[in-house]
Amino acid sequence: MSKQAKLTPMMEQYLGIKAQYPDAFLFYRLGDFYEMFYEDATNASQILEITLTSRNRNAENPIPMAGIPYHSAQGYIDTLIEKGYKVAICEQVEDPKESKGMVKREVVRLITPGTFMESKGLDAKDNNYLTALYFDDNVQKYGFAYVDLSTGELKTSTLEQDDSVLNECSSLQTKEVVLASEISETLKQQLTQRLNVLFSTQLESTSTTEVAYLSENLKDDTQRMVVERLLAYLSTTQKRSLGHLQQAESYEPAHFLKLDHYSKFNLELSQSIRSGKKQGTLLWLLDETKTAMGGRLLKQWLDRPLIQASQITARQNMVESLLNAYFERLDLQEALKNVYDLERLAGRVAYGSVNGRDLLQLKVSLQQIPMIRELLEGINQGEWAELLVDLDPVTDVVDLIEQAIDEDAPLAITEGNVIKSGFNEQLDVYRDAMTNGKRWIAELEAHEREETGIKKLKIGFNRVFGYYIEVTKSQLDLVPENRYDRKQTLANAERFITPELKEKERLILEAEEKSQSLEYQLFLQVREVIKESIERLQTLAKAVSAIDVLQSFASVSEKYQYVRPTMVEAGKELSLIEGRHPVVEKVLGHQKYVPNTVKMDPETMILLITGPNMSGKSTYMRQLALTVIMAQMGCFVPAESAMMPIFDQIFTRIGASDDLISGQSTFMVEMMEANEALRHATPQSLILFDEIGRGTATYDGMALAEAIVEYIHQEVGAKTLFSTHYHELTDLDQTLAGLENIHVGAVEKDGDVVFLHKMMDGPADKSYGIHVAKLAGLPQPLLERASVILSHLEGNHVEKKNSGETSSLTMPAPPEPVVKTPVVAEEPVMEVGQLSLFDEVSSEESAVLDSVKNANVLNMTPLEAMTLINEWQRQLKG
Repeated sequence: MSKQAKLTPMMEQYLGIKAQYPDAFLFYRLGDFYEMFYEDATNASQILEITLTSRNRNAENPIPMAGIPYHSAQGYIDTLIEKGYKVAICEQVEDPKESKGMVKREVVRLITPGTFMESKGLDAKDNNYLTALYFDDNVQKYGFAYVDLSTGELKTSTLEQDDSVLNECSSLQTKEVVLASEISETLKQQLTQRLNVLFSTQLESTSTTEVAYLSENLKDDTQRMVVERLLAYLSTTQKRSLGHLQQAESYEPAHFLKLDHYSKFNLELSQSIRSGKKQGTLLWLLDETKTAMGGRLLKQWLDRPLIQASQITARQNMVESLLNAYFERLDLQEALKNVYDLERLAGRVAYGSVNGRDLLQLKVSLQQIPMIRELLEGINQGEWAELLVDLDPVTDVVDLIEQAIDEDAPLAITEGNVIKSGFNEQLDVYRDAMTNGKRWIAELEAHEREETGIKKLKIGFNRVFGYYIEVTKSQLDLVPENRYDRKQTLANAERFITPELKEKERLILEAEEKSQSLEYQLFLQVREVIKESIERLQTLAKAVSAIDVLQSFASVSEKYQYVRPTMVEAGKELSLIEGRHPVVEKVLGHQKYVPNTVKMDPETMILLITGPNMSGKSTYMRQLALTVIMAQMGCFVPAESAMMPIFDQIFTRIGASDDLISGQSTFMVEMMEANEALRHATPQSLILFDEIGRGTATYDGMALAEAIVEYIHQEVGAKTLFSTHYHELTDLDQTLAGLENIHVGAVEKDGDVVFLHKMMDGPADKSYGIHVAKLAGLPQPLLERASVILSHLEGNHVEKKNSGETSSLTMPAPPEPVVKTPVVAEEPVMEVGQLSLFDEVSSEESAVLDSVKNANVLNMTPLEAMTLINEWQRQLKG
């Protein structure tokens, strides 16, 4: 930073404050602007696309300078925060009229990516989590904590591995991590690559009554330490009471269905792989919530499905009761539409940023609670008892807002018209004085016109000169000299004042100033009274959020004809009859989607899936995973019937995607994801492996795939769906008792293939890879050559297998180049009905052949095609 030889007092003040916040943009308040200087100004001008000027531009070293209007600062703050920067807001903290010398200024708040609350870019249904990490050398574990400053949610856990930290941060989509101790550079790099987080440091704890209260429930010292340092960071940056934060709640990731960040990415639970957006995800399908807080809770339930049967059953019971009460559910949805974001409204009350309109929204929201309670009591068979206890309408807050806050309250709380007339006697006196004073002025204007004969005389007001009598120059000769005192001369008029008008002006302005000041104080008092009910409001918000998510489950289940799954112990039977992929079905429509059954009895451990590309193997596997997640969230599932074990973890390797950010190849990522499953899966887990081993040489890949299948069968014992193109693996059902072969059906006709998208027992007869290439439009000569090579390879492989040889395969010689000339067939091409397959064709057989010839298979559904083939077989067999 280049300094001048001598700085003004203001610049000395600026640099002193900036030194305390070197990693933040300092918004330094000067009048109606926030100004930035030096590097802040230069950088901000580029990022925010604002004009860069200079202070003391005639000096030898002018100071770069850039400013933004304070009333529109939020948009600029949002831009900086979204790009990962911090912003320190520096305000005047004393009245300029009472100060001597430089007005005192201080940073009143440090806004960071993890602490911003007011951004228009923050989706109402998204949380904004700030996380903290503390590595405890004594126990060699991480203390992990996170908070949403806008809602008050505060939770903590103890994590043992870097992967666990990465998984938790990925689930929360955190943008800022507070380091409460040193952590490994490897973990830092992973967090940066995966989430592009901003790191902040807080190595000291804060010992206050507030901190002690928020952390007193914690029994684990590592958790207490990380929570205290997270709270210290918040106290330092926010510089105000954190009374809306809820007591820290300890959680254990193992108490929920575990999905690592690879699996969540592969399954597209809340973020589309292609677009990075919500559309096309399971969250998109399930979200029929009517409130912002319900939308946030739905995402939390999606991130952490349950593993306790009693909890799952409780949710299912409530969903079922709503499904059976159609009209009550409609009324419930209408009531929920009128509930604003209670969590964030309560947070703004405690945080001190609430305004009059916010309080009106709070009142409207609370007025819906009696109706919601009545509706649930009407359908309650005992399922809703726990939530009904928390449906406190907080009527005292409703009554206070009804009495105090004007229905037309403006956004500003310092400019009046917020408090209702009749709420405070002194305020009513001031308002009466203002009203009567303005009426007196109107009467004075009429009186002076009549008294002086000046028809265009008017009484006006501005903030510089106060009240005045204005007379045009053409009528100045009528002005009474003994009563009017000249105040201001304009181009076409003169302005005057009288002693009576001056006195009335003093009374009116005094009443206005005192009225605004009193209104502001009354509003703060109302806010403080409501603040005493923060915990009640937060408890109510949690209950309403849960009700909203459960009605969303009921709505989705009814709309798409989902069924209630029967939950059994892990390791028992898995039976998903005519199941559907919920998201694909929503996109395609119920009529077009081909359902499939997944059946695994207690002894069946692995389903080995073969079949052509593009036939639906990956969809089949994802379908099972999403159904498990939905079931363990408490939602109904897309199937005709379902019996589901309760799984503890889901591991997936579905689809090929290079990890370009971290420089990992497809095969390396594939092996890493496989390793994660093989090392951590239990007999209660679900593993989904799609085409493991395809990223390397054929024999390498086949060897790895077979070894992985055997390892899962002998060592892991988890329920597994394993799809492969290595047909050699289908022989494993002869040696592995818990393995069954299934395949995707396909029909081949005249060299074309039609996928049935239907799972069938047994292995597939071929991969149909060349047929898929044909569908993709590859040149015909290339396809013919590939068919020749394939025939040779398959024959060579059989020959080697029968002889016991293991030498490498040799390719057939390529064909000689040919000149493209028209070819005339020596014999006419036979049609299906003319094939000489029989020496003598009976009339019945001839009818079947005609039917085969005329069948339009490509326009049939898989079921229609299978029915027709079955009929042909029946006729041929007589």
